[in-house]
Amino acid sequence: MHKPEIRSDVVAAAIRRRGRVNVFDSLDPTRTAHVVVDLQNGFMAEGQASEISHARDIVPNVNKISAALRKAGGTVIYLQHTFDEEGVASWSVFFDHFIPAGAGQAVAKTFEPGSYGHALWPALEILPEDLKVNKRRFGAFVQGSSDLDAILRARGINTLIITGTATNVCCESTARDAMMMNYKVFFASDATATFNDDQHNATLSAMAHVFCDVRDTESLLGLISACTTTQKAAE
Repeated sequence: MHKPEIRSDVVAAAIRRRGRVNVFDSLDPTRTAHVVVDLQNGFMAEGQASEISHARDIVPNVNKISAALRKAGGTVIYLQHTFDEEGVASWSVFFDHFIPAGAGQAVAKTFEPGSYGHALWPALEILPEDLKVNKRRFGAFVQGSSDLDAILRARGINTLIITGTATNVCCESTARDAMMMNYKVFFASDATATFNDDQHNATLSAMAHVFCDVRDTESLLGLISACTTTQKAAE
């Protein structure tokens, strides 16, 4: 498990700018989606080319957030990193320049729909009402990646909780774009994972600076519970 930490200068800047580090006082579970990013065998299983061992450690926290939000009337969505024929053909810059020569085909095969690597990690507690969305880029919102935005808008969702892997790639890309598309975004510090603490914490600091409300799992569960309690009292 990572040791989450936001840079002290980022904390100080946030306090100067908005009076505190956290951004939002509450969330409405019925308008919130827990977006679980890429917790697939290709990233999770031992020996896989894209293995991120820390990602296995966060699964209990991911499941806790999903269970709490479902119970409160929220939505759980699993994103799946996908390299189908269309995705590979339309993202030649990545495949031609950012991965070693000859490795592109192997990477694409790992996350090809129907493959072992593309499948969601079996320890995730996935229920029939949960949604699964394929994405063809690191970020889910960029043009040509997925239909996540349309799904969220159709359900009246305006708030996201981001968990998954890799913290500094697909989670960060998705969270940045979501905020700039006017979603309220919570970024789970102990339910996201990448290769090492330095990379993980660099993203937490960047997110806390101007993009997201960075919180740990217990804090997020508290927000969900508080709103649920308030709603019941009003009924």
